Amino acid sequence: MSLQLNVHKTSWPMKAPFRITGHVFNSADAIVVELVVDGHAGRGEGLGAYYLNENADLLLEQVEAARADIERGISLEDVQTLFPAGGARNAVDCALWDLTAKRNGQSVWEMTGVAPKPQRTVFTIGIQETPGEMAENAARAKGYPVLKVKLDGEAPVERVAAIRAARPDATLVIDANQGFTFEQLKEVTEPLAELGVAMIEQPLPRGRDEELEGYHSPIPLCADESCLHRGELPAALERYDMINIKLDKTGGLTEALALAKEAKEAGKRLMVGNMVGTSLSMAPAFVIAQLCDFVDLDGPLALKSDYANRMSYDGAIVSAPQTGFWGCVE
Repeated sequence: MSLQLNVHKTSWPMKAPFRITGHVFNSADAIVVELVVDGHAGRGEGLGAYYLNENADLLLEQVEAARADIERGISLEDVQTLFPAGGARNAVDCALWDLTAKRNGQSVWEMTGVAPKPQRTVFTIGIQETPGEMAENAARAKGYPVLKVKLDGEAPVERVAAIRAARPDATLVIDANQGFTFEQLKEVTEPLAELGVAMIEQPLPRGRDEELEGYHSPIPLCADESCLHRGELPAALERYDMINIKLDKTGGLTEALALAKEAKEAGKRLMVGNMVGTSLSMAPAFVIAQLCDFVDLDGPLALKSDYANRMSYDGAIVSAPQTGFWGCVE
């Protein structure tokens, strides 16, 4: 089955600059892969991982380099070996899932055996100059019962304390994005636990978190940058209580489903996350969301615009996209 490949870059401006440890997002820069055959088109979006130096130009180059192989016709199994894990494979893999659903008249839910249910997404509070500014943002997000707070090594307890005072009702999870040292982590976990923090995501730098082996944190720890795909799962199982699955890390829905299965079989809880992105990124991640304890699919809420027929957001409740958008029967 030969395919027509269309691929292009897109850039979606943010409502405001979004700051995390070591990086500021002003836009969601992505590639969109479209695979066409017999009048049916499947699409996938890839942003890649900024901390692995992936960007839209690199992803576009990777897909174009594989054009001949793709257009000769590929299966989901072929995609896993044609690209390394990352944003390019994510875009192609998700486009092929979408195309298969549309050609077969069978939704992604029927293909995976996963039942779609509305999910409650976190709302992310980016790093601001002062704890007070972060508290103000948390107060404005009163419609979101779960807040994900971005932190770095500067005054983490003070920032969370200010947010807790502004939102005593909220479930708080924090994401250090590799911004703590091990000594700092040990210092802040007890006061953060007293503030009711439910989980700490990626406290230590990727590749330098072996100190977590044997450490018993009073707050569950979640691997993000330290677990990209199943190849990195064994080490993460020894160091973390949870795994954050992002399709731009795994390289698509195929590997994400496999990673979720293995992590759950190992007794780990799951979170699904995003690299910002539009509803075209969130739709396949929404499949993984059905398997997770925490859902972080608020990326489109940070953008000035999104696709038509997109994911449905009713406050914190996110639902599957409308028929024909992604993974749905046309």
